[in-house]
Amino acid sequence: MGKSVYIAEKPSVAQEFAKALHLNLKRKDGYLESDDSVVTWCVGHLVTMSYPEKYDIKFKRWSFDTLPFLPREFKYEVIPGVKKQFEIVKGLLNRPDVDTIYVCTDSGREGEYIYRLVAQMAGVKGKVQKRVWIDSQTEEEILRGIREAKDISEYDNLAASAYLRAKEDYLMGINFSRVLTLRYGSSVTNYLHSKYQAIAVGRVMTCVLGMVVRREREIRVFVKTPFYRVLGSIGLAGENFDGEWRAVEGSRYFQSPYLYKENGFRKKEHAQMLIDQLMVNQPLSCIVEKVERKKENKNPPLLFNLAELQNVCSKLFKISPDETLRIVQELYEKKLVTYPRTDARVLSTAVAKEIYKNISGLRNYQQAGAAAAEVLGMESWKSIAKTRYVNDKQITDHYAIIPTGQGLNALGSVSLTAQRVYETIVRRFLCIFYPPAVYQKVSLVTKLDGEAFFSSFKVLKEEGYLKIVTNSFSRKRASDSEKNGNGEEDEVSCDTVLLEALQKLKKGDILPVNGLSIKEGETSPPKRYNSGSMILAMENAGQLIEDEELRAQIKGSGIGTSATRAEILKKLFNIKYLALNKKTQVITPTLLGEMIFDVVNCSIRQLLNPELTASWEKGLTYVAEGSITEQEYMDKLEHFVRVRTRQVEASNYQYNLRQFFDAAAVNYRKPERASRQGGKRSS
Repeated sequence: MGKSVYIAEKPSVAQEFAKALHLNLKRKDGYLESDDSVVTWCVGHLVTMSYPEKYDIKFKRWSFDTLPFLPREFKYEVIPGVKKQFEIVKGLLNRPDVDTIYVCTDSGREGEYIYRLVAQMAGVKGKVQKRVWIDSQTEEEILRGIREAKDISEYDNLAASAYLRAKEDYLMGINFSRVLTLRYGSSVTNYLHSKYQAIAVGRVMTCVLGMVVRREREIRVFVKTPFYRVLGSIGLAGENFDGEWRAVEGSRYFQSPYLYKENGFRKKEHAQMLIDQLMVNQPLSCIVEKVERKKENKNPPLLFNLAELQNVCSKLFKISPDETLRIVQELYEKKLVTYPRTDARVLSTAVAKEIYKNISGLRNYQQAGAAAAEVLGMESWKSIAKTRYVNDKQITDHYAIIPTGQGLNALGSVSLTAQRVYETIVRRFLCIFYPPAVYQKVSLVTKLDGEAFFSSFKVLKEEGYLKIVTNSFSRKRASDSEKNGNGEEDEVSCDTVLLEALQKLKKGDILPVNGLSIKEGETSPPKRYNSGSMILAMENAGQLIEDEELRAQIKGSGIGTSATRAEILKKLFNIKYLALNKKTQVITPTLLGEMIFDVVNCSIRQLLNPELTASWEKGLTYVAEGSITEQEYMDKLEHFVRVRTRQVEASNYQYNLRQFFDAAAVNYRKPERASRQGGKRSS
């Protein structure tokens, strides 16, 4: 019987496999070996796609004559910096005494691609190849993955989608960047008086650039609208509470042109006019028209996927998405959490059955050990499979990010921020085993001289999951942050005395009105994206699509993937199309970024739209599922690239672009230097 080779994506992961196998492995150059097994590793990507000049030297010079570039067969090459490790891996995979290869690269599309390229370049033939698919790096999970490893052919569709994703990015990047640079590069560099540079575009990054620039331009044209609300100060149980006037049916101002929506006036004098009309009959009093009392349950949130975790970490720790991914990857490699590059926010049925093991391990975790013990005591984990937190249909490759309950000793070796990220994951996980928070809500409508005033109150009655959701390092209790959280109406928290009095109110009761006042407000512009909200916007890009049928068709497909979104943002900062404020994590475009937007908007507008990017992503999912063939996808891709490249070549928008550049440049005349620095800071 021959030897088995276990090939991981990086050395640290290979080390965990070696430990789990409990073999007498001896360290060699680039691998570990025992009597019957070899453990080796890639160092991320060992192989990459070749540049066009490797097909023919004529492609080195950028020219319309050589576009579109659509090779029949794609060329690949070993990345020079990792050539030594590739040769070691190649030798091991092809050794005559090796009969089985266990593929242990990351369990996802990118991990599949890394190995397939290596096997392709190494010319692996005549070996049994098995795919190990795991959700964490605990010994138990590694051994299960090896035990249940399937023949690699079961993952051929996933591999096909991985190859296509790379070809798509390659073909769009090369063809569109070249044709736009040739046609409009000089327009951009002449305007900026800068060194000649290429116009960089890509399937995902250009779409992200479009989202940021559009948002910035919406903010610029936004005009604040003041409005004036009328409030009544109503007395009850020795206290006062506010009632907000609304122009409902029966009001003297119902559908009046003076109104800004139904709860305010456009001008202060009209608000004052209403007050003057109501002040005639003294002393002021109102009659209770309607009282509604109800309990409201607030369930624990769904678990973390990578995008949601990146968003929360951006808010809590002011760190970028790629930094969050680096941290959670480290926690994964130290066996503390499950696989990070996931889009799912739920657990699988199989995991739910064994989830008590994860909870049990957390009893030894200082920050939340008591909560873990309480969950075990409540035995709520036994019924978790029947809740919204478990759903096999919502899982593609991996379930949500949760703590393994293992590896706690490793916490001391990670940064303080990483420890806090871990605590955040733990608390989100434990929350789902607690009951909902229960609020008592009271809604009140009173009438003063025929005009309706509305009041809403919300009081936390049972903490439920809120008692354990707050991080130990947080300054604010979760129950406090919940107040006024839904933004639907101004719900006021009140003390027990007032609440009891409100509970006793009934229709027809008369209450004193101790004054009327005007409260000024103004409309707010759209918010700029921060690094976290940008990641979420990329994940949910399908929601930006206006066409309902198309939106439904690509539901669940964002732009980019959980594994690539952070890297795409980072690239946009590095090439200075976007700027990142490191303190606030707010993202803004640079002048160069806006100019590139205008160039693309004139020539290949589709690249800026989430529809296109999300539909390509959906297509890749269809290939992975086997519902469309690799060739069908490739035909569509080549057609798109061919047509759009020729369109740009035939276009001539140089003179139109000047006015767009001027319009953008006005916003950068003074702060341009700061904007450039912002770009540098983020690189």
